[in-house]
Amino acid sequence: MITETQTPASIGAGAEPAGAPWSDPGIQQFVEWRDGDIVISVPVKSGTTWTMNIVHQLRSGGDRDFDDVYRVVPWLEIVPAPAVTREQRLAKFAAMPRHLRRAFKTHSAPGPLPYQPPGRGKDVKYVVVVRHPDEAVASMHPFIASHSKAWFDLWQLPREAFVKPDFDGFFRELGKPLIARMIFDFAAAWWPLRNAPNVLLMHFTDMKLDHAASVRKIGSFLGLEPAADRWPTVLECTSFKWMKANEDKFELRSVTEVPILDPGAMMRSGKIGAARDDGVTPAISAEIAAIGRPLLSDAAFEWCYRGGPLPA
Repeated sequence: MITETQTPASIGAGAEPAGAPWSDPGIQQFVEWRDGDIVISVPVKSGTTWTMNIVHQLRSGGDRDFDDVYRVVPWLEIVPAPAVTREQRLAKFAAMPRHLRRAFKTHSAPGPLPYQPPGRGKDVKYVVVVRHPDEAVASMHPFIASHSKAWFDLWQLPREAFVKPDFDGFFRELGKPLIARMIFDFAAAWWPLRNAPNVLLMHFTDMKLDHAASVRKIGSFLGLEPAADRWPTVLECTSFKWMKANEDKFELRSVTEVPILDPGAMMRSGKIGAARDDGVTPAISAEIAAIGRPLLSDAAFEWCYRGGPLPA
């Protein structure tokens, strides 16, 4: 049953905000961080899976054979089933091999995510990606609709409480009060750290416009630069074409005993500038922007929408 504190707006599966039964943001405060850890911190529908794969391909020098990106880059917050305890999940993180730098996915920003300042904690690096808010909100509607009935049944929650038949209904119940605010809060939390030496803040649009340069930039930041003869494989395996052809590797198949998503949910079109096609009218776009303006400086707000060089 949905309790009074677990409304559909507070427990969207893809957004995993506080209160979602399958999300435990607080676990991040108890992770035993290691020198060399990599945290991929990206808000919902903003290039998280792509960035996870980029980091894995850089770390491995090009790997076509992994079975699930969520096995090689675990998701910090996810609770795979009601009976799986926090202690069990922490133990899995602690048991990860030490010969390979660990990488983790999170949708959290500093606050729930414990940021390690350079020289004052473990040597952790953060790859942070932000996407045009309209595009992220638009992409969330079909993504939620692609969550499987089995996943909702596992948590004894009604699928129809989350999956809305049209974009406008989704926007009024989830997109505006939850998703848009999460995106801007995320950007506001990372913005003051944008020039920290252990933070790489990137924009999804820039990554799409120059895929190769973006992969190389992440590799240089992380100190993960494959040998020259491995770069063609790394770039191939991080391309949308390759990921779409191998989309079963990106659909959380190893996370839980039931499928979280229906096939094809993760890899849609990967386009930029297509929010209007997905239902974001000029009026809705203005409503989204009105949420973000009070939360961000003018420079941060403009960068969230356009990308490009970061201001000093």
